[in-house]
Amino acid sequence: MSDTIKESKTKKKYTNQYANKKSTDIVTMMEQEWPQMTAEFRRLQREQYELFLHKQHDYGPGNISVGTQLQTEEEVHLSLTGLWFRMNDKIQRLKTLLMTNRDNAVQGEPMEDAYLDVSNYGIMATIVKNGKWGK
Repeated sequence: MSDTIKESKTKKKYTNQYANKKSTDIVTMMEQEWPQMTAEFRRLQREQYELFLHKQHDYGPGNISVGTQLQTEEEVHLSLTGLWFRMNDKIQRLKTLLMTNRDNAVQGEPMEDAYLDVSNYGIMATIVKNGKWGK
């Protein structure tokens, strides 16, 4: 069994540590047992990916690398700290809205956007940590 998976629309291959016969069986089983949930997960991931690309088109990689080349531990730490602050902002907003049972006051920015933002920032932090940001 190949250790890569194909992304459905672009047909690009990505290394996947879970790609083996047993994992493929589990993926197939889960997609059959929970078709709406798994399809929605895939749809949201694609939406997040496209949003990421559009925002990076506008910002460039310097917004996350904080103008550095991410070549030293200090530069990587600074970038990860910045991402932590962004995630914390979103989490604090969610916490406030959920714990106080308030309605969303910002027009055009539903709570779901904050959940997706936290997820994207987590992926971006992983890319920075893996040494692939801006490359």
